Amino acid sequence: MKIFIYSLIAIAFALIVFNITLLDFDNLLGGDSLIALIGIIASLCAVCILLIFKISKNIEEKTKR
Repeated sequence: MKIFIYSLIAIAFALIVFNITLLDFDNLLGGDSLIALIGIIASLCAVCILLIFKISKNIEEKTKR
């Protein structure tokens, strides 16, 4: 499970980097830049959720001992 979570986090970071390359800094809220911003925000949310899940699994392991 640990490797799966780390791989999902790596994929989310790769999506963030990919979406940053699609940004047009002259027009951030128009066209493909808006879609890229939404993708960046969604990927950041996915990373936060995965980190919370990882921390909860660590807490669950410690309370079982």
